[in-house]
Amino acid sequence: MGGIIEKITELIKDILKGWVLSNLDTMFTDVNDKVGTIAGEVSTTPSAWNTGIFTMIRALSENVVVPIAGMIISFVLIYELITMVIDKNNMHDFDTSLFFRFLFKACIAVMLLSKTFDIVMAVFDVGSHMVTQAAATISGSTSLDVQSALNSMFNSQIDTMGIGELIGLGMETAVISLCMKIMSVLITVILYGRMIEIYLYVSVAPIPAATVTNREWGSIGTNYLKGLVALALQGFFIMVCVAIYAVLVANVAVAGNLHSALWSVAAYTIILCFSLFKTGSLSKSILNAH
Repeated sequence: MGGIIEKITELIKDILKGWVLSNLDTMFTDVNDKVGTIAGEVSTTPSAWNTGIFTMIRALSENVVVPIAGMIISFVLIYELITMVIDKNNMHDFDTSLFFRFLFKACIAVMLLSKTFDIVMAVFDVGSHMVTQAAATISGSTSLDVQSALNSMFNSQIDTMGIGELIGLGMETAVISLCMKIMSVLITVILYGRMIEIYLYVSVAPIPAATVTNREWGSIGTNYLKGLVALALQGFFIMVCVAIYAVLVANVAVAGNLHSALWSVAAYTIILCFSLFKTGSLSKSILNAH
């Protein structure tokens, strides 16, 4: 009778061990996959992320925003011409070279307006290159050997646990796995939100570009450019956050206490999500964009 009970107990323990190890394997495999997934998202340029949305945004920019920007640049240039005349004592001290400088500035302003979309895309191409290079560096140093971690730490501890401990551990791993899936959804929201913000920025690019060459109105275009570069730089900061997260989790995987390791992974995942939310404001504060 005692042998039957012992076999049933071992069978239940084996089932529980399989459940726990399955949760752990999935959890730490997600850590490895997360770097590549986020790298692929943030390194994608607006034109490649969704061609349908990009085509629509470009059409809106060229057909709706550019005509308005044309009116703005006309006003800005006329305002600058009037200011230039008044500053020179109503043309009594007028130097003919000023006219040529004004004409040269007007040509530059019109050329910038006509090439605004290409300039904006070039900014994100540079940002994409930074993220791609960062991902190549990160992927080689943050990959976690899942099987080795499980064999060296978890299997040895799980073998000594009773049914009650295994049930508790299984519930822990299930809760933490659920938390990590929720965090993954939030991370996806952050990445998609950043790309939508990029499209919104791109759609109105000609309007601030129309003010760049003017001394008084130029702060509008300058601040827009800072915000644009900040969005491109945000992708790099996202990759740095993911790299730090992967290294922390890799260190946890070789920790001595199983329960503390699991909750440390959950805590680091929450910190990662919070850090990703802060990358946008951080990049803007560095570039003094507001």
